[in-house]
Amino acid sequence: MAQEVRPERCVVAVDGPSGSGKSTVSRRLATALDGVYLDTGAMYRAVTWSVLQAGVDLTDADAVAKIALETELSIGTDPVAPHFRANAVDVDTAIRGPEVTGAVSAVAAVPAVRKHLVDQQRAIIASYPRIVVEGRDISSVVAPDADLKVYLTASAAARAARRSAEDATDVAATEADLARRDKLDSSRAVDPLRQADDAVEVDTTGMGIDEVVAHLLNLLNSKVSS
Repeated sequence: MAQEVRPERCVVAVDGPSGSGKSTVSRRLATALDGVYLDTGAMYRAVTWSVLQAGVDLTDADAVAKIALETELSIGTDPVAPHFRANAVDVDTAIRGPEVTGAVSAVAAVPAVRKHLVDQQRAIIASYPRIVVEGRDISSVVAPDADLKVYLTASAAARAARRSAEDATDVAATEADLARRDKLDSSRAVDPLRQADDAVEVDTTGMGIDEVVAHLLNLLNSKVSS
């Protein structure tokens, strides 16, 4: 059983590819810390939803950036019930749909979009004493001074099985889509998906959620008590 850790102030950065368990683990960890939770990927998805609603060409970086800067995001950081609104519209369900999933990597690759959202993410992090932030560039870009940096990973098969179970989709098709997104996100010119040099890699392939959370609490305990 992991020792309970509730430092006065604490930022935990959780990075990794889709299906590695980031969201579930981050939310559980935030609850254990009596802190808040920020899903940065959902911010990019919410902006992507807004871009699609506007009907702009995804290859037109200036047009995409304009919509992103004009989109008003409302972000709920309760780890038990996080929520997102874009321009006062509840988008919690819409941003998880196939249309947004297929377009989010293109929108997230636009440098102006990334700068705008990273600025917002840093402001949110600074607003709370204890926060767990998940994404793909948290340790390397958004919060390089985080108290604990973790890179969650898992086998391609495990990631696809988890995601297809969540979305009720075909496992093979899901694995192919995850591979597509990984390639796009790891090869983009600005803030690519990568493991920060000082991040602890945790392979969750054979681990249950409780086991992963306990492991991260132990890692955090070692950091804050050293």
